[in-house]
Amino acid sequence: MPLLSARGVAMRYPNGTVALRGVDLDVPAGRVTALVGANGAGKSTLIRILSGAARPTGGSLEWLGQATAFRRPVDARRAGIATIHQHIPLVPTLSVAENILIDRGGIARTQAGDREAVAALLARLDARIDPDARVGDLGIGDRQAVAIAAALAVDAKLVIMDEPTASLAGHERAAVYRVIRQLADEGRAVLFISHFLDEIVRLSDWVAVLRDGGIVLDAETDALTEADIAGAMAGRQFVALARRERAGMGEPRLTVEGLATPALAEPVNLSVARGEIVGLAGLLGSGRSELLHAIFAADRHATGLVGVDGEPVGRSVEERIAAGIALVAEDRVGQGLVPAFDIRRNVALPVGGGWLVDDEAERAAAARAIETLAIKAQGPETAVAELSGGNAQKVTIARWLRPHTRVLLLDEPTAGIDIGARSEILRLIRGLADEGMAIVVASSDFAELLVLADRVLVLRDKRIIASRDAAGLDEDTLILLAGGSAPQGSAS
Repeated sequence: MPLLSARGVAMRYPNGTVALRGVDLDVPAGRVTALVGANGAGKSTLIRILSGAARPTGGSLEWLGQATAFRRPVDARRAGIATIHQHIPLVPTLSVAENILIDRGGIARTQAGDREAVAALLARLDARIDPDARVGDLGIGDRQAVAIAAALAVDAKLVIMDEPTASLAGHERAAVYRVIRQLADEGRAVLFISHFLDEIVRLSDWVAVLRDGGIVLDAETDALTEADIAGAMAGRQFVALARRERAGMGEPRLTVEGLATPALAEPVNLSVARGEIVGLAGLLGSGRSELLHAIFAADRHATGLVGVDGEPVGRSVEERIAAGIALVAEDRVGQGLVPAFDIRRNVALPVGGGWLVDDEAERAAAARAIETLAIKAQGPETAVAELSGGNAQKVTIARWLRPHTRVLLLDEPTAGIDIGARSEILRLIRGLADEGMAIVVASSDFAELLVLADRVLVLRDKRIIASRDAAGLDEDTLILLAGGSAPQGSAS
């Protein structure tokens, strides 16, 4: 009998978004069950439901053979389900012992004998950590061990691990692998979420693949290959646009030499021609955003040379903007738009050359953006907060469509946007490239990259591991390169 069973679990949000479409999943004791899926497949929503952080809108759960409905995370924890999130929820100002033995009411226990109990838990994990050490002083690998020890402290029967190795170095991953196998050998159930297909095949006993809110593959790991899993994850084909036909590229427009930062594992050399679109493919934590921010000088620790049209560019954001480099960040609200402003004032936001202080000039610029980008709005005075996600993203891009912009860096430009608006934005990006811009676009939607880009750079573990012509790639291969053990080829 499975420890946990989900039957027909569904989640529909009030805005109409369907995150889960009737998920059936069994998680038995003594087994490592891998839950795999592309971004947006529904993994996070399912984890929230299993851990008591969200209530499903359909279906049912059984725990230890009994129907159950966790109303709060504390209910799931008391039942014996411990969830270890990728962003480890420890209290950095408390000691290791206090974090491991923290009461469910939030008060740290400091009773006599606690230190010895913690030391015994850590010894089970082969973790050489001082129970009195402050958690904020620990490396991420040791913090992960503390989080696992906290799960053992409450004698969890099911341990849910969400991307536990995404931010770990190789030796730290090996330690987590060892602990996961130990948990299963002790008769506990482990639900292991990861994007890395090689570690899924190496570590798990069973694989369940989520795609578009439903389980599309549920099988024993030994019967599968990485390619089988990648194919199940991809499943669909992006049909809104045909694959971009690569035209003759112009002279190098963006050049990057020896670009180094602590956020990347090794220096980057890169050249992007006039009219070329280079895609950055990689999983969560691969270094895609970090590379874009370093090129834009938003990373103040970045060193190396950046040039535009053969001329070196200064090291500040202001100098990069003046040279014609623009960045449309992933967080369009936090870093791109002011929702309380109308379209006119958002388009006029300063991007290095000062404010447009002439109302008529601002209004004309906003009107041109609305027409050029086909923004669906009543006029320049429409508040950005009233726009759809796709139209709001167009306003973000419009801010940078200045005559001197020559290089456009885009981070997840279509995230959270419906298919129609996505196609419009991709056509817009193509049009900008056709006009001679050099474009670098990071996207977690690999199918999107394949129809948009001329060339794709694959990042893993904060380094570029492969450079491929988009015309010779398919989505399965990209997934294998980014998260598996497919041959990497040249990264030059």
